[in-house]
Amino acid sequence: MNTMISNPRPTSSGFKVDISRGERIGRVSSEWFSRPDDERYLSLSDLHRAVSARTERARVRTVETAEIRVEATRDNADRLSLIVPGGREPLAPTHWSYGQLCSLVGAPASYMRQLPAPLAAINLQHGLLNHNAEMVKTLEMDDGRLELRAVTGPEYGRIWDKDLIAAIMNIAGNGTGDTIWKVPGLLDWSTMTHNPFVDITKDTTTLYASDRDVFVFLCDDTHPIEAGRLPNGEPDLYFRGFYAWNSEVGSKTLGIASFYLRAVCANRNLWGTENFEEITIRHSKFAAQRFTHEAAPALTSFANSSPAPFIAGIRAARERTVARTDDDRSEFLRKRGFSKAETGKIIETVLSEEGRPPESIFDFVQGITALARGKSHQDTRLELESKAKKLLESAA
Repeated sequence: MNTMISNPRPTSSGFKVDISRGERIGRVSSEWFSRPDDERYLSLSDLHRAVSARTERARVRTVETAEIRVEATRDNADRLSLIVPGGREPLAPTHWSYGQLCSLVGAPASYMRQLPAPLAAINLQHGLLNHNAEMVKTLEMDDGRLELRAVTGPEYGRIWDKDLIAAIMNIAGNGTGDTIWKVPGLLDWSTMTHNPFVDITKDTTTLYASDRDVFVFLCDDTHPIEAGRLPNGEPDLYFRGFYAWNSEVGSKTLGIASFYLRAVCANRNLWGTENFEEITIRHSKFAAQRFTHEAAPALTSFANSSPAPFIAGIRAARERTVARTDDDRSEFLRKRGFSKAETGKIIETVLSEEGRPPESIFDFVQGITALARGKSHQDTRLELESKAKKLLESAA
C-alpha cells in the first residue's frame, strides 16, 4: 500500500533552506559519480523489472569445492571457465565471482588476473582441491551466456535485490511522485532554494543497479517540515529522506539509512542532515528472516512516522540553555572530550554563523557539525558527528 501524508505546508516551486547547519553526507554523491548510464534507472518499476529478470534466470546450488573443475576455454585461451557438479555446460566467472574464487582459495586476485589463463586455472584448481571448507554456494545465471555471478560460503544468507526494491515500492510506488517519496529535486545555489520539481533523467536519478548491487535514494521534498526559526526569523526547513542498498552477490551488506535533510544538490550531496539512523544486515544464515522482520518494517515505520518527535527534539535543544559565559562554554565542551583547539573553533564558528556565542545545546551541536564538515579524515569526522548526535539526543 502506498504511503500518503497530509501536506503541512503548501507545495511551491521551491523552499528556502539554510544548509550551513547539520551534516553533509556524500554517500549518494559517491554513487551518482560512479554509475555509468546503463546502471541508472528512471523509475522503481524499471529497476524492479531489471533485477527481477536476473533473479528469474538465476540458479543457486551448494556444491563440493573438490568437484569444481577449472579450465582455460578452448576458443579463448585468455579466459577461464568452470564446470560445476550438476551442470552440463561451462560457466564463465564474472569479474566479481572470479575475485571471490581467488579469495576462497587464498590467492591474490590482482596477481591471478595477470597470469595466462592455463596457469591461473592450474592454481585455482589446486586451491579448490585443497580448500578446508568442503562446500560452497554458487549463484549462476543464464542470460544467453552461462555466468557464475557469485561464490560464497554454504551458510550465506542471500537477500535478493528484487525483494529490497519491492519493499521500497510498497511505500514509494514508482519513486517518481505518485506518492510522497520521490527522486529528489535540486538546490539552486544562487537563491539557496531547494526545488523539488526536477525532471528525472539519467543525470538526476538516484535509482541505481549494477551486476553486483542496488542503491536507491528517495526523499519527501514537497512537504517541508518546520523545526524552529533561523536567526533572521525565517523558518528552518527540513525534508525526510532515506537510502537503501544491497548486494545479492556478497559485495556489501543490506542497509537502510533514514534522516532529515535540508537540500540535495546537483551532485547529489545531502546537505544539512540531522537525526541520521542506519540499519545494516550481514548476509549470514538468517539474513532473509531479519530483512523480513527488521529492515522492511523499519522502512515502513519511518515512511509512516510523524515528524513530531524530531521537531520536539530540535525545539528542546534550542530552548535548553547550557552556557551563558565564555567560561561556561569552554567548560561545557571540555567536559565532553573536546580539545582546547576544538573548543575554540566550535565557539568561533557559532559566533560567526549566528552572530552570537553558543548558549543552547542546539547552538553547540551546529558548531560541532560545522567543525566535522571541515575534517578531511573520515574517522575524525564521524567521531565528531557522533558526539553532536549524542549531545542533541541528550536534550530530548
